[in-house]
Amino acid sequence: MNHSVFQGRHLLSTRDYTKDELMWLIGFSEHLKDLKRRRVPHRYLEGRNIALIFEKTSTRTRAAFTTACIDLGAHPEYLGKGDIQLGKKETVLDTAKVLGSMFDGIEFRGFKQQHVEELAEHAGVPVWNGLTDREHPTQMLADFMTMKEHFGTLEGLTLAYCGQGRNNVQNSLMITAAILGVNYVNATPAELEPDPAVLELAQGLAAASGATIRVTNDPVDAVRDADAVYTNVWAAMGEEAHFAERVRLMRPYQVNAELIAHIKNPNWIFLHCLPAFHNAETDYARDIQEKHGISAMEVTDDVFFCEHARQFQQAENRMHTIKAVMAASLGELYVPRV
Repeated sequence: MNHSVFQGRHLLSTRDYTKDELMWLIGFSEHLKDLKRRRVPHRYLEGRNIALIFEKTSTRTRAAFTTACIDLGAHPEYLGKGDIQLGKKETVLDTAKVLGSMFDGIEFRGFKQQHVEELAEHAGVPVWNGLTDREHPTQMLADFMTMKEHFGTLEGLTLAYCGQGRNNVQNSLMITAAILGVNYVNATPAELEPDPAVLELAQGLAAASGATIRVTNDPVDAVRDADAVYTNVWAAMGEEAHFAERVRLMRPYQVNAELIAHIKNPNWIFLHCLPAFHNAETDYARDIQEKHGISAMEVTDDVFFCEHARQFQQAENRMHTIKAVMAASLGELYVPRV
């Protein structure tokens, strides 16, 4: 595939890309990872300026975009919630026009999918979704890259997600798996099943790729035939007020030793987009332990640190995949060896 098909394109959702395009980006990410490991310079974006908008706090997304920019020769400019007027004193359109005139690309991590779409419509430069309320596309490239690294292929794999069905990570996992032809099952309480529109979209995409997409309320049923088991926090930013109810609903879906004992594939892997609440060693987790009497939430230490765990490899791959997206959409002509 000629990389020119990516020139000037946004990444707002993986649904905007074909299977071949997503696989090309994953392959290019693997190439860039190899260059990084061998310390081979790859400054495809020399002299470019990138705006990094963060309405929400971040560790991996901010670190990944910053290091990716620097490795590619670009200058990253961090714009935190207190640094910008977006949505408060200035419209998204006005912000897009201003930043688009000064920067060559814009990353947005915020509360509304509508905002990243408006930025893309009006900025005149590529815009990349670093996370919104509905989707998390840059995370997806890292997730499926990690699976491909471990298994050598994505063909025929099954990904089980044990977590609430109504969040941005689940939405994007379901959609991306469907595009890539990866079988996907979401184990979730009946009260938190996916948005019917997202499920319908994913099943339509799966019909074209040959994947199966399903939802179950039985976590054992979900993991039994899984090659990769994925989980995520029980309450996203802004949902803490409902945490007591969320704990009640999600306890049966905790990824622990009892649950993983049902996995048939001895070569399975564990994935998590992080941060993970696998013990009570953080201030937040200690507060949850005092209020709700639990020492771990979505995953336990014995799984998080087991030989099957790949979450830190997955986190590193955020940098390589983000680098691939930026280089493909902004870079000068080159022929990557993938």
